[in-house]
Amino acid sequence: MILLDYRDKRPIYEQMVEKLERLIASGGLEQGSKMPSVRSLAVELAVNPNTVQRAYTLLEQEGYLYTVSGRGSFVAPEKEWRDGQMRRMLHEWVIMTRRARDAGLSRETLLEQLAAVYYGRTEEDGADGGTENVEQNILTQYNDQHPDAGTPGC
Repeated sequence: MILLDYRDKRPIYEQMVEKLERLIASGGLEQGSKMPSVRSLAVELAVNPNTVQRAYTLLEQEGYLYTVSGRGSFVAPEKEWRDGQMRRMLHEWVIMTRRARDAGLSRETLLEQLAAVYYGRTEEDGADGGTENVEQNILTQYNDQHPDAGTPGC
């Protein structure tokens, strides 16, 4: 079902959540399908059942799973987890936008970079919109707008 990387610095339950989210989002686990029991998945992955329970609880909180008392956990309908996913992303976006504004990035810079990331390109070079290009463009624009401030975060 899933493979865990024991060299990964993230906790096992976070890896499980990420991999199960991907399986659900990709259709590898169909909506309404029954998840393995906590105990059986713990045995299969050679982890503590509490670790599996923690992952299942987080997945339920995020809308990916629902539990039926006495029957187990099931994959939630797509609309439920998609709505939760969008709410979380918008919440993170609001936080990052406020942090960017507080750091001195202009509205124009944020909008330009949002468009570049969204459409998978950068304005200057038509590149693939990789993170390094976007970060460099933001720093360049910041330095152009604040010549006496120096590079943020350095």
